[in-house]
Amino acid sequence: MPIPEDRNDEPIHHDADKARGAEIILTKRRNRTIFIAGLVGFVLLALTFGMAG
Repeated sequence: MPIPEDRNDEPIHHDADKARGAEIILTKRRNRTIFIAGLVGFVLLALTFGMAG
């Protein structure tokens, strides 16, 4: 890894394929259940705060 003094002031270029974020892989039933439960919990929390406010 070059030290800052050795680097040019060129912008860093990342390809779109390498820069994209992580993929959600829900291959196991347990992982799907936890993911969906989290989504449902978030919606219920938003509804609760919406009604309280």
